[in-house]
Amino acid sequence: MIAIRQERHTDHNAREALLDRAYGDVRFTKPSQRLREDRLPSAGLSFVATEKGRVVGSVRLWDVSAGTGQNALLLGPLAVSPEHQGKGIGGKLMKQAIAVARMRGHGAILLVGDAPYYGRFGFSADKTGRLSMPGAYQQDRLLGLELQAGALDGASGMIAAAGRRVPKPGRRTPAAAASNGSANASTPRAA
Repeated sequence: MIAIRQERHTDHNAREALLDRAYGDVRFTKPSQRLREDRLPSAGLSFVATEKGRVVGSVRLWDVSAGTGQNALLLGPLAVSPEHQGKGIGGKLMKQAIAVARMRGHGAILLVGDAPYYGRFGFSADKTGRLSMPGAYQQDRLLGLELQAGALDGASGMIAAAGRRVPKPGRRTPAAAASNGSANASTPRAA
């Protein structure tokens, strides 16, 4: 039985191992990674899929500025362990992430990915043509989903990181202290 739940601090090593298996070192060279470096995921928007207590899938959402100052979320990476692919786990993680982001009042989600896969969740390139990413990427793979009508209207320019920074070792920030050690505030390395 697969369960989808909030990521916990104790999931860190299993999640990193899963991402290493799913993407290898190339995950650190992706344009989206530039937006996640030294940042914490958006509060309450990191999820894992587990089977018998073992992490078999993961997705996170990150705060970004969609070019001209519109706030948005960046989804990724979405990963499912190779032996669990084809079982709908990625879809369940996507639906959970989208539903919670909508419930929390976020306006839009951006991602870089395959339109045929992400299109079934409502993502398209309809309003992302005037946005750009840091580094090399394929424009037709930059997709958006409006959680609130018009959230990406007029979005243009470079997408930039806008979320909380990873606390420096040995120094507690107000955000880290307020979170009291939650997974989203204490994960040491974005993936």
